[in-house]
Amino acid sequence: MSSSLLVPSSSKLCLRLSQTSVRYAGRKAETTGGDPKKEILRRVLYPSNIRSGPSPTGTWRPDVARALQRAIPSAQAHETIERAWLLHQRHLRKKRDAELARKFECMRKAMEELEQIDPRLFKEANRQEDPRARSEAEVAALKDASEPEKKAIESRVRGLFPRELRVPADTPPTNGWAHDWRPFTRPI
Repeated sequence: MSSSLLVPSSSKLCLRLSQTSVRYAGRKAETTGGDPKKEILRRVLYPSNIRSGPSPTGTWRPDVARALQRAIPSAQAHETIERAWLLHQRHLRKKRDAELARKFECMRKAMEELEQIDPRLFKEANRQEDPRARSEAEVAALKDASEPEKKAIESRVRGLFPRELRVPADTPPTNGWAHDWRPFTRPI
């Protein structure tokens, strides 16, 4: 008995349910030549032909049309559920927008207060800066820098977290303390 006989052909839901796709059905097993344990694990998790049964990851089920027909018996119920989901998403979107508007209003009030308290700091906070612009000292230091240091200086965007900062660790390094290590410092 096919799934199209169980579902009336007049509803939109039936068209979606009767057209089940088979992903990865035509793929052949690819050998990467790497670790055999990884290859076995890959074949178990992602079989080359999944028509033989349900996928272990739950992405493909041969009885999906019948299961959906049992869960949602009519097209009207399906449309009602879809409308309720869209309504829920709209409520979440409105909450996020309201929270962003509240934060923006707080930031605007803080900037107004800063402008009243110290106009110089207000101008400094709102100054537009070209992140690619270099000072004279930086240009002079670039001439004497090695090639990796030049790349590090040129790739850094001002105002972002420094890439070369060491990651904090809970344990000491296995090779001991590097006494001669120096962080790369940007010339001023």
